[in-house]
Amino acid sequence: APEDLISWDNGCVCCSIRGDLIRTLGQLSKRRKDFDAILLETTGMADPAPIVYTVQTNPKMSDNYRIDSIVCLADAKHVTQHLDEKKPDGAVNEALQQVAFADKILLNKLDLVTEEEKKTLKERLKSINKFASIIETERSHAPLDQILAVNSFNMESILEVDPNFFSSEEEKPEHRADLVQSVGIQFGGLLHAQWFNMFMMDLLRERAADLYRTKGLLSFHGQGDTKFVFQGVHEQINFGPANKPWGKDEERVNKFVFIGKNLNRKELTKSLMECLYTDDE
Repeated sequence: APEDLISWDNGCVCCSIRGDLIRTLGQLSKRRKDFDAILLETTGMADPAPIVYTVQTNPKMSDNYRIDSIVCLADAKHVTQHLDEKKPDGAVNEALQQVAFADKILLNKLDLVTEEEKKTLKERLKSINKFASIIETERSHAPLDQILAVNSFNMESILEVDPNFFSSEEEKPEHRADLVQSVGIQFGGLLHAQWFNMFMMDLLRERAADLYRTKGLLSFHGQGDTKFVFQGVHEQINFGPANKPWGKDEERVNKFVFIGKNLNRKELTKSLMECLYTDDE
């Protein structure tokens, strides 16, 4: 099918022209049968969070569109120098941020690096975002079936996380405030809904800027066999029941994933476990 290109030249799609984005997508919704998907390409400096927020919270958007995936294009030859760049006055490193946000990472220009350099780079990217799929490409020849209509940006993605990730997290060294990283936490038991909600509200109020992506699988006291899931981008959280309940013999293990900076796994674990329901209630 032919593609239509629409360019906004008066600002960055992530901030100054979200009004244009809403109007354009609103107009395109009237031609819904004419296309299968819309690809929003931002600049290399863009923050994806405002786009996610706009699509999910604006009724004109959420009634007609859903976010399928967030794809980051990384230049294998030069991305390391951007990841290592120190910004003045604590400003955000856009390269780190975009890797952290991604569901898919297109690692391009692999023909310009050695096998050893590629291995080191993939390990670096995985240390930042353990859950993004890395798709190797040359000359931007990307397999479309791996980046379109894949539904990788969804609340139930926590159910697909490799269980080995959570056990390997136990062996991680103490946190470093300067790192953007993935932190996984899991423990059994039933959560107290009110206490957990209070914890999340406090965490997002105080640390939303540091939390690029969050995901969770939850079991609450008093909710029967209902399995709950959530995912978030900064302070924007989507929460609800999973498609399938807890199985009759399934162990009820709460799982949490945080991707961001200055994450202290020990403190997060302690605070989350304090949300467990006790018989003293």
